[in-house]
Amino acid sequence: MADVIRPTDDEARALARGLMETARFAALGVLLEGGQPLVTRVAFGLDPDGCPVSLVSDLAQHTGALRQHPACSLLVGEPGSKGDALTHPRLSLLAEAAFVPRSDPAHEALAEAYLHHQPKAKLYLQFADFSFVRFRITAAHLNGGFGKAFRLAAADLLPGS
Repeated sequence: MADVIRPTDDEARALARGLMETARFAALGVLLEGGQPLVTRVAFGLDPDGCPVSLVSDLAQHTGALRQHPACSLLVGEPGSKGDALTHPRLSLLAEAAFVPRSDPAHEALAEAYLHHQPKAKLYLQFADFSFVRFRITAAHLNGGFGKAFRLAAADLLPGS
């Protein structure tokens, strides 16, 4: 059987970056203690360098899982209102989570960029149990619609690549 994965091209890179730039939410996959998977919905944004970020509460189960096991995945791309949901593009990001403490000099710029996409998060930034988590992409899989599958490297998702 022939490989169904297409060679990565500029059109695939642009589609993947567009999915990240317009996403407001993502499905986050983590591993719980004992190795059980958990998928949850989180708010999604990009930092000033185009790296995925979210604002998470220490009270959330997925936050504890990320602190114990930083390897995770994110799925962005919402199905349209018409047609088969599986024909709409989506991007699976494989990543390593890194928490950004409030004392980090980058925190203020990160908060500003995040609030541009998630203005209602301003309330949560005031709570001590909320912190930013930055997702360092290690690889990605793009399903651009029926018959349009691509593997992408982290560099493919950087702005200007």
